[in-house]
Amino acid sequence: MSKKNPEYDFKWCPGCGDFGVRRALEFAMIDRLEETGLPIENNVVVAGIGCSGNLVHLLEGSQPYGFHGIHGRSLPISMGVKMGRPDLNVVVVAGDGDFLSIGGEHIAPQAARNLNICAVVMDNGVYGLTKGQSSPTTKLGVVTSSTPFGKMENEADPLELYLTLGVSFIASGFSGNPRQLAGLIKEGMNHQGFSMVHVQSPCVTYNDTYELLKGKPKEGIEPLVWDIPEDHEPNDKAAAYNLIQKRGLPIGVIYKDESRPSLDQRIEDIWSKAKEQTAQQLIDAYEF
Repeated sequence: MSKKNPEYDFKWCPGCGDFGVRRALEFAMIDRLEETGLPIENNVVVAGIGCSGNLVHLLEGSQPYGFHGIHGRSLPISMGVKMGRPDLNVVVVAGDGDFLSIGGEHIAPQAARNLNICAVVMDNGVYGLTKGQSSPTTKLGVVTSSTPFGKMENEADPLELYLTLGVSFIASGFSGNPRQLAGLIKEGMNHQGFSMVHVQSPCVTYNDTYELLKGKPKEGIEPLVWDIPEDHEPNDKAAAYNLIQKRGLPIGVIYKDESRPSLDQRIEDIWSKAKEQTAQQLIDAYEF
């Protein structure tokens, strides 16, 4: 990666959107470090399998802890980390292929628990690491290496999915604006509950959507990305739903529910109600 840190060799194509996400996550963690005074080791980055997995090697010098898990299982792993060490800031990094396909079954349970972690999902509309097969967010009819005659399934709408499943913090970002994205990630990390930061992060090799996202006004191509208006009320679920139905890609905080306790808080409440027992009392409780 550099002369100072040569062992971290990022296997990304030049121009990959994930470089912008890496920089944004770095900005967010540094800002958090400065605000809280906590060491960088207070952070844990959990990844699945895919291009996004390189983000477990985040900074030069001192590193957050990194856990590179198996495909689609970043949420169960992050729950295990959080249950064992609720004081740690746990961040999931994943791609649309790993998180929304095999990993999709884990979103609803963690939303119901309101697991106190922040998930950053890089959406490039393909399986980039394995050479461009269609993913859940690939558009209908698109020809890929796994759909030579066009994709047959409708594409998933991640923002609507998160809102429907009850995720308590939902933000939408773009890798082309790392500073703005860093603010969204930091807000997601500070939220007490399950946070989703869904990022459009184009794959320049297999699905280059930069022109569509950023636009080319001189050629009549209007940008798909647009900033969420300042008067949007993120605590209004109906307003959030209406927002994501509009054309293009809204950038900013879409939904935020701060009224629900997080899983950490629910567990503390249960512990306060449980009576402490000795080992002998526990043994005596069994009927032989």
